Amino acid sequence: MPLGPGSIVLIVLVALLIFGPKKLPELGRAAGNTLREFKHATKGLADDDDDSKNKNNHSSSADK
Repeated sequence: MPLGPGSIVLIVLVALLIFGPKKLPELGRAAGNTLREFKHATKGLADDDDDSKNKNNHSSSADK
């Protein structure tokens, strides 16, 4: 179910009515910070996984 432009406008208007114009920028900042932290954490997990694979490959090739 894709979101079209009309749906997005409707969601923004409902959010504006519920939270008010003063609270929306704070919510946007909080959502951005949350996404940034999540992206950083998942990148760290992917890097750790890559590091462990590289260590396993190097040790197994050294054993041969």
